[in-house]
Amino acid sequence: MLLRIAVQAKGRLFDETMTMLSESSIKIESSKRTLLVPAKNFPVEILYLRDDDIPQAVASGIADVGIVGENEYEERQEEADIIKRLDFSKCRISLAIPNAKVPEYDQMGLKWFDGKKIATSYPGILKKFLDKNGIKSDIHVITGSVEIAPGIGLADCIFDIVSSGSTLVSNNLKEVEIVMKSEAVLIGNKNICAEKKEILNELLFRFDSYKNAEGKKYVVLNIPNDKIAAATELLPGMKAPTVTKLETEGWSSLASVLEEKHFWEIIGKLKQLGAEGILVMPIEKMIL
Repeated sequence: MLLRIAVQAKGRLFDETMTMLSESSIKIESSKRTLLVPAKNFPVEILYLRDDDIPQAVASGIADVGIVGENEYEERQEEADIIKRLDFSKCRISLAIPNAKVPEYDQMGLKWFDGKKIATSYPGILKKFLDKNGIKSDIHVITGSVEIAPGIGLADCIFDIVSSGSTLVSNNLKEVEIVMKSEAVLIGNKNICAEKKEILNELLFRFDSYKNAEGKKYVVLNIPNDKIAAATELLPGMKAPTVTKLETEGWSSLASVLEEKHFWEIIGKLKQLGAEGILVMPIEKMIL
């Protein structure tokens, strides 16, 4: 029995999904012509779909689970459950207006959108937001390059995905209201059988092991015994660092885990304490 996972067929979400599967030691043969590909070493098969088809595929049982942007999940409103947030492919869904209209918006706030034509690929999310705020706008549904709509006179403003914001800048638009924040999520069919749930639980365990190790380094160093307590405060580890006495009198070896984002700051402080022979190694998996 195989657990079928629906994933986006191309794009950034596809790349990050395949990286996560690979780092979880699940081997998938890449194929541009085959829509359904079984893993070589784990009881799953990958179904490649358009991102907006994934929620329906999972809800209908065509796929057991799917990895999709939270924005698509919310837009489609299909009967599927969010099983896990995956902490990648992050973006926001925002309202953006032409730069020339920003002074008007600063005075009027959200009421500026009353009576305006808004181009979007997410009419469901947008309508819910507008209704909640008592705004009546004309929603113009576009698939593709939404950001060009104001420039060609197709709409007054847009509601679209924003990542870095560079696309808005190049089209003379300014983001004025973040409606929702989105990331990749693992969604599941509501009626997964017991056998497939066991496979899913093992899959989640592997995902967690990979994500737990992300952004962390394993550090081993030599430290004077009278500085162990101070070094431990800098490197607390998962529970506590491992301390081993050295043959050299008055010295010990200390091993711990370090967040990469604080790496240079902490290494500098360790050196001030007298740490020597500092070794830093990547962590492939971390099981808590």
